[in-house]
Amino acid sequence: MSDQPVRTMLDTTEDGELAFQEYFVHRKCEPKVKGFRFAGIEMARPAPGVLEAIEQADAVVVCPSNPWVSIDPILAVAGLQSALAAKLVIAVSPIIGGQTVKGPAAKMYTELGVQPSALAVARHYGKILSGFVLDRVDANLAQNISIPTWITNILMKNQDDRRSLAQDVLNLIQTL
Repeated sequence: MSDQPVRTMLDTTEDGELAFQEYFVHRKCEPKVKGFRFAGIEMARPAPGVLEAIEQADAVVVCPSNPWVSIDPILAVAGLQSALAAKLVIAVSPIIGGQTVKGPAAKMYTELGVQPSALAVARHYGKILSGFVLDRVDANLAQNISIPTWITNILMKNQDDRRSLAQDVLNLIQTL
């Protein structure tokens, strides 16, 4: 995202501010999260080629990753959200049935007072999205999402699942 260093810092109830790696590896995601800070973000600029790649893209796909600590730091880099504003942006939910397949995203949502769900993820990304992909388990949430949705199996257990999800994302892009 940037050649300048940006560190994800978590404000925790028990231990104050922790670097993400300390929270994730050493503390095993146990401390309760109260918020996030991206140390160095004010100096960060998009890495060479990033804005050009976005400009040349037909669409941008936000893969199923933790919105708080994986995607938000990228979106916080100066110029990235404005570059995305002119593009089709599709996100794939990292939450299925209120749970994350891997990692602390659902735990973080809960600790921040937000019910973890695909709907919460769609709302988290807000206006940058043109479309949203959610799992069949969460099909009932699609009616509450204000942008076009695609309902499919998003759990990728093998190569066929990955290929199928990629095709579904492309199908949603084509409909937009």
